[in-house]
Amino acid sequence: MDELRIRGLRVFAHHGVYEEETRLGQTFVVNATLFLSTRQGGLTDNLEDTVSYAEVCQFLTDYLQAHTWKLLEAAAEHTCRALLLRYPLLRGAELELAKPSAPIPLPFDSVSVCISRSWHRAFLGLGSNLGDKKAYLDGAVDGLRRNPDIRVKAVSAYRTTKPYGGVAQEDFLNAAAEIETLLPPHELLDALHRLEQTAGRERLVHWGPRTLDLDILFYDDLVQDDADLTIPHPDLQNRRFVLEPMAELAPNLVHPVLRQTMGQLLDSLPGEG
Repeated sequence: MDELRIRGLRVFAHHGVYEEETRLGQTFVVNATLFLSTRQGGLTDNLEDTVSYAEVCQFLTDYLQAHTWKLLEAAAEHTCRALLLRYPLLRGAELELAKPSAPIPLPFDSVSVCISRSWHRAFLGLGSNLGDKKAYLDGAVDGLRRNPDIRVKAVSAYRTTKPYGGVAQEDFLNAAAEIETLLPPHELLDALHRLEQTAGRERLVHWGPRTLDLDILFYDDLVQDDADLTIPHPDLQNRRFVLEPMAELAPNLVHPVLRQTMGQLLDSLPGEG
């Protein structure tokens, strides 16, 4: 990924724990590295095909001056997020926010917070087998689209499938969605749970009926397993209702553990189960 670098941008703003800092203000120094492809702009020589560093500098200045935070961490977090939302061509950004005049009664040059944030590619499983199933799936997709930290890139066809797990219940309507998100995995899971709650989801029976079921299937090439979240989603390689929509959206996506594509995993399933 190519980089656009901004160094030593000075912004007079009002951030700090102490009242006099937010009242009187002080100078902050911003260093930013923006990750994007500069290929198109390099070929066309058109500013519209890249990100203007002059515009970014003005945006950073205006944003930091328009808000007030006590912590450098908060100022950096909100500013970096706003930057990535403002410029669609950016894939990620590293932002360092330095405070040369911090109220520290010791000799020092500067203190700073440096963070790195980026858009992540994820795939979600969607399912419903209660009430108006299509309306629940449509509502989930709309809810994802309304979240500014999520971009819905594609949604598979809806498929009627048999229930999985041995619990007697109605057939499901299933789908998969490809998204980009600024949210880390557990925050993305929290966002999905809020959508489920809005749809009246009740977790009464494991693998039981539900108005809406939203799962993280993949998150970049991440492999993790903790008490709250396992990625890739466990046992997806044995679930036709997951592999069929995944093969529709991303047939060549490679499972980071099994090292097989979605198409290969689907082809290896026995029969129509």
